[in-house]
Amino acid sequence: MFYLSSPKHRDIDRRVFREDYAIVLDFLPNGNPVDMHHPSHRVKPIAQAVGDKYFTLLEFHPKPRIYLTQGERVLVSFSKKELRDKVDYVWGGTVTYNDLTSVAKSYLPEAIRRIIMDKEWVFIEFFNIAEPVTLKLHSLELLPGIGKKSMWLILEERKKKRFESFEELQQRTKIVDPVKLIVDRVLIEIQGRDRYYLFLEPPPDVGGALFINYLKKLYDKFLIT
Repeated sequence: MFYLSSPKHRDIDRRVFREDYAIVLDFLPNGNPVDMHHPSHRVKPIAQAVGDKYFTLLEFHPKPRIYLTQGERVLVSFSKKELRDKVDYVWGGTVTYNDLTSVAKSYLPEAIRRIIMDKEWVFIEFFNIAEPVTLKLHSLELLPGIGKKSMWLILEERKKKRFESFEELQQRTKIVDPVKLIVDRVLIEIQGRDRYYLFLEPPPDVGGALFINYLKKLYDKFLIT
């Protein structure tokens, strides 16, 4: 099922509330002096992070005397707020790619890759269940670097046997780095650079986008809540 996105009718904050853990992209112990939207962010310690389930960009204030390191995985859950050991206040408003610091932007691809590798059994399944988007466009073709030839090879190979790992996919299709294909696609969607969204809900400023929602399909398949 596809969903047309509309900034006026989507619950923007809901994405933040669905994340339990996040990977720290940048930590500013003295605040972010260039944040023009939130005065408190300019004077209080603030961290920028990406959720490790829905790739939601978010910001949070750490608890007093807590110092965070880039790449650290922290509990940001609203439903388990009492268990947070390092995170104090999580900002519910959506953070966009343009809100990230240069340090956060440079580390984001590595953080996304780590999330995908940690859930390899989930994301490899995308290559087993991906379907056409239109009569002329297949979901696989939305992965940067996948053309018609690679698409047909993947479809033919999965008929013989389902892919069970990225290594197996690489060996059977000769795709050099299948993980990078998903990383690059997630980055495109975070940045709002397409009208099709395989995995992420479109950013709030992108209207009329086609939300295909493969993350829900994959998480439902593996009973991930």
